[in-house]
Amino acid sequence: MSETERALRAAFACLRAIGEGCPAPAEFARRGVRHLPSLVPSEVTTLSLCDLATGRRRVVSDPAHLISRDELAAFDRHFREHPLVRFHTMHPGGGVHRISDAMTADAFRATPLYADYYARVGLDHALALPLYVDERVLVSFVLNRKGRDFGDRERELLELLRVPLATLYRQSCALAQARAALAASGDLGAAPVPGRDEPLAALTDREREVLGWVSAGKSNAQIADILGASPRTVAKHLERIYEKLGVESRTAAAMRAVGRNPEWRVRLRPDGIRGETAVSPPPAAPERDAAPRRSPPRAERPTGRSARRR
Repeated sequence: MSETERALRAAFACLRAIGEGCPAPAEFARRGVRHLPSLVPSEVTTLSLCDLATGRRRVVSDPAHLISRDELAAFDRHFREHPLVRFHTMHPGGGVHRISDAMTADAFRATPLYADYYARVGLDHALALPLYVDERVLVSFVLNRKGRDFGDRERELLELLRVPLATLYRQSCALAQARAALAASGDLGAAPVPGRDEPLAALTDREREVLGWVSAGKSNAQIADILGASPRTVAKHLERIYEKLGVESRTAAAMRAVGRNPEWRVRLRPDGIRGETAVSPPPAAPERDAAPRRSPPRAERPTGRSARRR
């Protein structure tokens, strides 16, 4: 097996480890900072959530609270001068980017940002893999090193994962919002009416997924964007859903799903990323043999110098 083939296999294995089961946003972040260093070595890896309006940053690290409040404050003092923040806010569609893509190492070490933050935490190089950016927020996985910069092959390898990871992140956030909307939409604890839930069991997995988004108030265009399909395909799914459920409108279909079927019950739990609420996913269809859902493993605290803070 060639080196390129081994690298691609490792990249796909990393992607699967992060995204399998479409985890909630907090778990997606934890998996990312845990698994990305197995693909591209990094002394400190975080999910960085930058509030572009306030110029402040929050991070998810493994273990938690790897970066102190004082260190976060030092970063925030130079937030708008950071080469990676500036690049990705000016180029929302930009790819994986290194600090060294914007300036030389000597020029970076001469900045107040380096003196106040990077020298303090003992790091010299950073690379950002953007997941989401708009006028209000920038979300990226950030890998950091001391001494050796990230190479071109490492940047290219992470670039292969950028679009799939960004898609997984958006779907994870949208799914959490949809489940929260289902939980807040009414009488989710109503007992099922005998003989009324069998049509739901006849839906395919994709039809159930479309119905879930309909129940969350999404339009056909929004559902198409989430699922990576065309609005016409979504409309065809809805036609079959209406026929199977014996209804004539999306409102009636959503009410059947939310109000009559216990499979759509959800339980709230804290999210931990944006202070929003994420919820556990609905169980699989009863007629399928699904593997039991396992609780996310507890993160192992790293030992040695790999636990150095960013």
